[in-house]
Amino acid sequence: MEIILYPFVVLSALGLILSLAAHIGALLGLNVPGPAMLLHVGIFIVWIPAVITSNFSLTKKYNRKDFWKVVLRGAPKWMQYMTYGFLYYAVINFAIFIFVAPSNPSNIGGTPPSVVRGFSGHWMAFYSAALAILYSAIQIKKKGLTRRCPNGHEVSLEASFCEECGQLVLDKVQ
Repeated sequence: MEIILYPFVVLSALGLILSLAAHIGALLGLNVPGPAMLLHVGIFIVWIPAVITSNFSLTKKYNRKDFWKVVLRGAPKWMQYMTYGFLYYAVINFAIFIFVAPSNPSNIGGTPPSVVRGFSGHWMAFYSAALAILYSAIQIKKKGLTRRCPNGHEVSLEASFCEECGQLVLDKVQ
């Protein structure tokens, strides 16, 4: 399964780099080329596999309140912090965008930098989340980062006892 995810990891990383470049350009007041708006489409290309992987492969035995902890457990700490940072930044960036967005944007000369800045904040959040989820899924599969009871049954992160056989689970939560 993980071999299928590698192209999406690469596309997520590329999308994150391009959206970061568009965002920095927009912050500097530069006119970002129109094709940069294709990053909207790219989000769906990487986000659909990330959602499918997280819902059907990574979280099936886990509590939904631990979603991010579960899906990012295979990602390195720096990648987890990057993802959380971009998610928080997207919220802050959107709040700022509401106040500085042009009331009557014209298409003459391309998309205004303030609009690109508003969109690119979300692009960075989605691409970084897809990158971290997909990379984490590959690492979980490779390294076997699944929590198990002494009898080998998969158990949730918060379980002290196996939900299937009742055995005491003594390992540390990953």
